[in-house]
Amino acid sequence: MLTLIHAPQSRSSSILWLLEEIGAPYEKQIVMIRRGDGSGTVDPDNPHPHHKVPALIHDGALVIESGAIALYLSDLFPKAKLGPKIGEKQRGPFLSWLAYRSSVVEPAMMERRLGLQHIYGAMGWAAPDEAETLLNQHLKDNAYFLGDQFSAVDVMLGGMINFMLMFKMMTETPVFRDYVSRITARPAYKRMLELDAAK
Repeated sequence: MLTLIHAPQSRSSSILWLLEEIGAPYEKQIVMIRRGDGSGTVDPDNPHPHHKVPALIHDGALVIESGAIALYLSDLFPKAKLGPKIGEKQRGPFLSWLAYRSSVVEPAMMERRLGLQHIYGAMGWAAPDEAETLLNQHLKDNAYFLGDQFSAVDVMLGGMINFMLMFKMMTETPVFRDYVSRITARPAYKRMLELDAAK
């Protein structure tokens, strides 16, 4: 059995969306988390070692970190075709874009939001403008991050782009607008919104 450790309207919403794309049975365990506005608290029932979300429990095994969970689920359910298998041509780009969310886009946009000066050679991620330029260039020529094939990357990285555009953390462009319209038109995305609102 799959159990998603989830806090509504948080990072774990991406994994909720991914599970809806997969279509396999799962359970949700709703937990409290500390929020950016100072609300919330540490939930003793949250098995995540830092009391964050998402976390996934599969037959007793705990998986944490969004990218790791997305990769785990994509490999666990190959029939959903949300990620290339080992040895397939797109496997490298798939892994690279999954990692790009947490290792480049998230810290770069947080750097911008906090008004920090990018220090080349010291910070392990690209400057915010550089990251946005790469994303726009890639999506200008591709319907999805893996070309014509929707994948878990579009849930994870695409979902983050959608979130950051809503909160003005990224620069809105026609490329981003068109891309976000494509991915948020999916039935699984709409089901996620309904489930997230229902709590």
